[in-house]
Amino acid sequence: MKTRAMDKAVNPVNDCLYPFKTLFVGQGYPSSKHFQVSHARDGAGARVKARIAFESRIRIAKVSGYAVNERRPHTLQLSPRIHLYDCWFCGLLRHSCNPNVFLDTTYLELWTVQPIAAGALLTLDYASTEDALFRQFACQCGELNCRGWITGSQEPLNAEGQTFMTLWRERKRP
Repeated sequence: MKTRAMDKAVNPVNDCLYPFKTLFVGQGYPSSKHFQVSHARDGAGARVKARIAFESRIRIAKVSGYAVNERRPHTLQLSPRIHLYDCWFCGLLRHSCNPNVFLDTTYLELWTVQPIAAGALLTLDYASTEDALFRQFACQCGELNCRGWITGSQEPLNAEGQTFMTLWRERKRP
């Protein structure tokens, strides 16, 4: 009788984007049914797209990763000394000056801040989680409120950023 029950037992299918065996979609972690992670051929341009539409102001995923004590690519700052290394989902979100998601660093949850259409990239304002970035960069979000050069919230422009912003402001003048 035990054998029959074991034969009929269904292994739970876990399409969670995280490789950790203890994290399941049913617990709120991101699934390949709801999100598509894609990597550029050069390995530099990872991104996350929504496979389904999401309403505004809802939690769309719990996030996970490894706690590390330094900034590096794919980390998100949780406190001044703790960063979450997440190269599977949240650490792949692109920057936008008008983001469509927000990371709650207290509860490690990703929330929408505006409606997200199926097929849209998930975007985060890096200054909302980072005091200082691993690397500052020129923004390419194309939003009307674009800041031009992206830094952490507590970080001054580096020399490259100062040069960029001088040229950028000159181009924006009427």
